Amino acid sequence: MRLQGKVAVITGGAAGIGKSTAQIFIREGARVALCDISQESGSAVAKSLGENALFDRVDVTSRTDVQLWIESVISRFGRVDILVNNAGITRDAQFVKVKDRELVRQMNETDFDQVISVNLKGVFNCGQAVAPYMIRQGGGVILNASSVVGLYGNFGQSNYVASKAGVIGLTKVWARELGRHHIRVNAVAPGFIMTEMVAKMPEEVLESMRARTPLGRLGTPEEIAQTYLWLASDEASYLNGAVISVDGGLVLGT
Repeated sequence: MRLQGKVAVITGGAAGIGKSTAQIFIREGARVALCDISQESGSAVAKSLGENALFDRVDVTSRTDVQLWIESVISRFGRVDILVNNAGITRDAQFVKVKDRELVRQMNETDFDQVISVNLKGVFNCGQAVAPYMIRQGGGVILNASSVVGLYGNFGQSNYVASKAGVIGLTKVWARELGRHHIRVNAVAPGFIMTEMVAKMPEEVLESMRARTPLGRLGTPEEIAQTYLWLASDEASYLNGAVISVDGGLVLGT
């Protein structure tokens, strides 16, 4: 019961890593408020978790949505001890694709803006909404979802890599600014994880992922959630501003 008495808010909690994190946090004694863009899936997850879980449909790109959500959590649970900024999307495409030195296609502006808005601005919105409450109550933990590609780059993911590298930057700034208020801020950088979305990929793509991972397999959402649990607990009480890679030793190529 490492999170006994704690209140955690988790974005993107309707599936994958967010769902697994909510399950583990509940098991470890926390009360959990989930949000996601998917009303049906999020409500089902919260119901399965029991009376200590709540769900709200929230668009993390909207500052109004986020602020109202956090205020609602405070009114129902009284505090926020842990924020897990997990919500994220992908819109993959090459920066520029050429043939015979002529432009064939390129990543479009809309796809770039959407990924930055959800993956980076969403983290900013949620962090800024919870920080004042954490300061007033004397501390807290903010955990941000980056990615191994935010550290090393990846072919065809200019928007996603930029967003996840930006999350690392935010993490380090917030660790400096909020540490004096006893708020620890850390990031997790997962490698290839077998979420529901990834499981639907063609087998040849999955095999390529395994081949680039020295452990020879994809990670599970539970393995990332266990990392969040440790970072949220008092066992990680002196860890601040860190980026923890959970990637099976992944080596990214082109």
